[in-house]
Amino acid sequence: MRAETPRAGATARLADFCAALGFGQLDDAAVRAVRRHLLDTLGAAIAGSQRQPARIAATTLAEIETGGEMAVPGIAGRWSRLSAAYLMGASAHGLELDDGYRAGSVHPGAPVVPAVLAAAWGNRVDGARAAAAIAAGYEVVTRVAETIHPASRRRGFHNTPVAGVLGAAAAAASILRLDGARTAHALGIAASSAAGLFAFLHGGGEIKRLHPGFAAREGLFAALLARNGMTGPAGVLEIEDGLLQAFGDGADPEKLVAGLGAGFNVSRCYIKPYACCRHLHPALDAVIAVAREEGVAASDIASVAVGTYAIAAGHAQGGWEDMASAQMNYRFCTALAASAGRVGIADFDAASLADARLADLAARVTVTVDPACEADYPRLRSANVTVRTRSGATFHRYVDEPLGSARHPLDDTALVRKFENLATPVLGAVETARLRASVLVLETLDDVDTLLKVPA
Repeated sequence: MRAETPRAGATARLADFCAALGFGQLDDAAVRAVRRHLLDTLGAAIAGSQRQPARIAATTLAEIETGGEMAVPGIAGRWSRLSAAYLMGASAHGLELDDGYRAGSVHPGAPVVPAVLAAAWGNRVDGARAAAAIAAGYEVVTRVAETIHPASRRRGFHNTPVAGVLGAAAAAASILRLDGARTAHALGIAASSAAGLFAFLHGGGEIKRLHPGFAAREGLFAALLARNGMTGPAGVLEIEDGLLQAFGDGADPEKLVAGLGAGFNVSRCYIKPYACCRHLHPALDAVIAVAREEGVAASDIASVAVGTYAIAAGHAQGGWEDMASAQMNYRFCTALAASAGRVGIADFDAASLADARLADLAARVTVTVDPACEADYPRLRSANVTVRTRSGATFHRYVDEPLGSARHPLDDTALVRKFENLATPVLGAVETARLRASVLVLETLDDVDTLLKVPA
């Protein structure tokens, strides 16, 4: 008979931290980051709700369930709590524009924010409570992902649904005011739903969009089950046959709780300026800088040589037959950035994917593993980029950490512009302005349901 896992294990310490966390314990940086990441996640979800993956999911759910009271921005009808979490999570990841945490190669907002809003729906949860729950969820997602990464990625797992389901469970448990013991059970239950493969890189890429939906729904369900008395394995993260063994090749559980409470990881996450895989962003920053600072037009470029870390270099394989594959393709996105000076949603339309000039430039982009960049990953997401022109000029840029990170953040003006560009075509200017204003004073709201009371 195995010895009982002590209460002082990493899982219990994380659970106790989340259960005890209130708005008053958040520092100014965390409060500001919660507002910014909530706004960014809602913008991504509203725009993503119009894409085919979210539409297929909504159509399928409507075929198999009836009733429901919860609104989902951008999707008509009313939904059950679990389905609303699923649809918002899938929508938020639907355009490769949602936030992330570099050290764990994970997208926290797409699973956590929907779980919070769905858990809160109809329960008159105020903005301060929601802010604390979001911070707790981000803390769990990022810590779990950072602990198992990059071992999990090298084994083919997608950290967003693997770690995201735990963050969603912790965030929902915070909204439900579960104590530490019940929150630990929620994590124990959620761990059995931790899943998600990187197989989408080899075709069928749209399934990636749905991964955070699975995590948001199952994390919320885990918290609801725990509230009603369901139990999960004690110490599920660190025990034999637990999550660290399964995904992290025996990672040290102490990493899960190192520095816990000394600042909040939500303020260490990034916000994307480009609508594509984050691994590609350092090179995009570099080629855009060369074009702007050196006056190099796309037609002048003879070659672009990118040296980066191995996981990023792996995204240079394959083609760009559809939006999903194009957003993950290093060569296509580099060519797009050099040509347009941006990488936005509209740049992945059918005309761009079939553009012979873009294809020609992409063929002149090479991506290799740079030993220095590889040694720095995952501490940094870096790239060495050399642009050579047809006239023989050479321009080099090294980007240690791309735009949008905590070290190189998007300013508030750029963030608001991104949100408005994503939300306005779906909600209209008036409703977009109302939603933006509400999020930016989140902690003063009496009821966070107001964030979802928008036209479908």
